[in-house]
Amino acid sequence: MIVNGYNIRPGADLAGANLPGADLAGANLSLANLARASLEKASLVEASLAWASLAWANLVGANLVGANLTGANLLRTNLTGANLTGARLTGANLARADLAGARLAGARLAGADLFGTNLSGADLTDVDLTGIDLSEVIGL
Repeated sequence: MIVNGYNIRPGADLAGANLPGADLAGANLSLANLARASLEKASLVEASLAWASLAWANLVGANLVGANLTGANLLRTNLTGANLTGARLTGANLARADLAGARLAGARLAGADLFGTNLSGADLTDVDLTGIDLSEVIGL
């Protein structure tokens, strides 16, 4: 699939890609490099981003309902106001990520790294936080 001139596929190198508002629902971006990509208000509903790198990416207001982010690197990613309802973030690196005002209802974060993560105003209803050290989380 080609979106805004970018080849959307597993393992793609999309570092710094400019995809604000893109419709990537159901896309398979497993193992892709999306570091520093702009995905503000993008639709990633049911997308597979397992083991992808999204470090320093802009996902403000993105729709990630049901997305698979297992093992993904979300270091310092801006997810302010993003919808991650039912997303799978098991083992993901969310260190210093900004999830202020994000919706995480029903998300699975077991084993995720939340060191310095901002969860101010986030909806954490029924979130699986098994095995997570919450001592350095902001906003709890």
